Amino acid sequence: MDIKQYWDNAVSYTEYLRDAGERLGNPKDTQEADYAEYYRLGIQRMNRMTEKYLPNSEQVEKFAEKNFKGKILIISESWCGDASQVIPVVVKFFEQFEVKISYRDQEPSLIDNYLVNGGKSIPIVIFLDENFNEIAHWGPRPKHGTELLNKHKANPEEFTKDQFYVELQTYYAKNRGFDTIEELLELI
Repeated sequence: MDIKQYWDNAVSYTEYLRDAGERLGNPKDTQEADYAEYYRLGIQRMNRMTEKYLPNSEQVEKFAEKNFKGKILIISESWCGDASQVIPVVVKFFEQFEVKISYRDQEPSLIDNYLVNGGKSIPIVIFLDENFNEIAHWGPRPKHGTELLNKHKANPEEFTKDQFYVELQTYYAKNRGFDTIEELLELI
């Protein structure tokens, strides 16, 4: 796998947001039209998280000690609920580094190398060194989010999909990216 190829074709966060707005306002196919509500919610959540997220000073100090000098590539799609909460935090926390986004559903697809339990779960955050060698990857959500998903899967009648979504989004809103950054810092 030549990850540099994906890096070269990836977009900035600004381009990602612009593309999301274009997909919402002018869908190019039936899937994009069917996902209109998810695009709208994703854009709304990304804008809110970008506005509300402030890097934690202890995490900033911890990161400085890591002496990271690479790049960050994220696999995502703007309709994804987890991505809309994670990407703004990653972009803002690591703003002094190059952060680019590769679309999950583009061809050839990078996501096939990062399947989660056999699925194309996103976002996937990939830390690269200066030579485009992978240092570590993370995703698609913080551990608490995965615990909520597992709780739903274990007993969907008692912990419904709607309850899962509400609890997950409430967690993201209250946590404001702290757990995401904490878990990323553990990897690098």
